[in-house]
Amino acid sequence: MNQMIDTELATDLAMSVHPKLVELQLSDYAWASRKDEFDRLAEASDCELKHSVSFSVRKPAASTLLGSGQVESIAEQVEASEITVVFVDHQLSPVQQRNLEKAWNAKVVDRTGLILEIFASRARTREGVMQVELASLNYQVSRLVRSWTHLERQRGGVGFMGGPGERQIELDRRMIRTRIKSVEKDLAHVRKMRATQRAGRKRKDMPTVALVGYTNAGKSTLFNRLTESSVYVADKLFATLDPTLRKLELAGSNTVLLSDTVGFVQNLPHELVDAFRATLEEVIEADLILHVRDISDPETATQKQVVEETLAELGLEGDDAPPVVEVLNKVDLAPHISSQTGEDISDSRVALSALTGEGIDDLTCLLRDWMESGMETLTLEIELSDGKTLAYCHQHGRVLSQDVQNDILSVVVRIPAKYAGKLAELSR
Repeated sequence: MNQMIDTELATDLAMSVHPKLVELQLSDYAWASRKDEFDRLAEASDCELKHSVSFSVRKPAASTLLGSGQVESIAEQVEASEITVVFVDHQLSPVQQRNLEKAWNAKVVDRTGLILEIFASRARTREGVMQVELASLNYQVSRLVRSWTHLERQRGGVGFMGGPGERQIELDRRMIRTRIKSVEKDLAHVRKMRATQRAGRKRKDMPTVALVGYTNAGKSTLFNRLTESSVYVADKLFATLDPTLRKLELAGSNTVLLSDTVGFVQNLPHELVDAFRATLEEVIEADLILHVRDISDPETATQKQVVEETLAELGLEGDDAPPVVEVLNKVDLAPHISSQTGEDISDSRVALSALTGEGIDDLTCLLRDWMESGMETLTLEIELSDGKTLAYCHQHGRVLSQDVQNDILSVVVRIPAKYAGKLAELSR
């Protein structure tokens, strides 16, 4: 069950069904935005989305969620278009899922299942595969195992996300819980390794800056722009799954570790938040968070709220939380947006375009100033032959100016307080 997932997905014809429950009380604009996001999720699963239909649901049916007439209408479209997968933008009970599959003669996937399948197709590292498996097992354990007949249509892989249907049907709850304990143990080991790595970075005075944001906000594009890397970028939801760390060299010999993380969506399944805690610990343990927002998206305010709620769910709120800087991305599509620097770094925002490079210098300057906020400015007078002291200035601080008079080098340097005492001793 620990084998890597085959990333070659068969292209299925799909349709999305959007039950608009009256109890949700969504505005027309909010509803349209939700539908669009779910359709993009369906497309991100590498299926060919043929139809997208909506139905008002006044009272959800216990057996099928939708009314009998709605179920029959969809069945006709499924048969006429030879649809093989139906994505339902709502959480379905095992009974509802099984009944709809029988009525439509097609695989039925609810919102949580769709996100899990996308994550399964994106996982690349052994850790990512384990996290997907844990999420899928936690999702399955609350269901009737015998209801997973649709898994016979899936390819081999990890957990219920890709394993042969016959094997999954035979699994009972005890076996699933045993496997959950095993995966949790492996992930605990991963957390321990990550904690050791973070401790090592702190000893080397290398702070971590984490990029977070709504999915498809442009985090990976910004990551590549800053670090000159080639992290996978695509106009798809959840294009980034496995975390990536790169060094970012700033002016004045300042270095930070930049972390690119998975994006968030509305109603992110709790199973995923728990399962991916090991990955998101790079965010939890970060010294600074850059909240990347697609400022050109009409739903940017709602997306901001989703990210903030998710961070709060991870425990990132209150006085102990790292400062958060808003990075307003895609200003090339919203030129009226401008930067704003507050006295407290958490009050700051930077407007930029990761695609064109506009505003990138403003962000790197802000990061440099943040790095130097705990520094002291020293004026030293050292002999020209004292290369050791000058090298120390460049290694641990930022030399602001140098001036030579009578074989004496006058140096103004910005340096962390913990190095200032040592530097003072060297320059005597």
